[in-house]
Amino acid sequence: MSEIVQAGGSRVLVLGEDGPPLAATQDFLDVIGELWGAPEPVSFVAIPVARLAPEFFELRSGLAGEALQKFVNYRVQVAVVGELSAQLEASSALRDFVHESNAGAHVWFVRDLAELRSRLEG
Repeated sequence: MSEIVQAGGSRVLVLGEDGPPLAATQDFLDVIGELWGAPEPVSFVAIPVARLAPEFFELRSGLAGEALQKFVNYRVQVAVVGELSAQLEASSALRDFVHESNAGAHVWFVRDLAELRSRLEG
């Protein structure tokens, strides 16, 4: 189940871990559509690793790039939340992508919601 939390100056839609997998670009557009239904503006989405299809972490599939670009296009910041060590160990390209993303302001990869909250409040 999704919930909206306040962190720093941002309202964050936190997707539940038990929802349907996000396996296609349309699934991510549906998440963005959920933002428009919120009673107050939401500027940030936190997506649990558990909700992401394995293809998301295979950069050559294009899913991560296409999906995350949709959030950027709609001016919604996004964080992928959860343990990624196995995926990062398996792919130097993914490690580079995560490192570059975390240096920016639109897409972050964080260990947990506490780390996300800390980044938003810092």
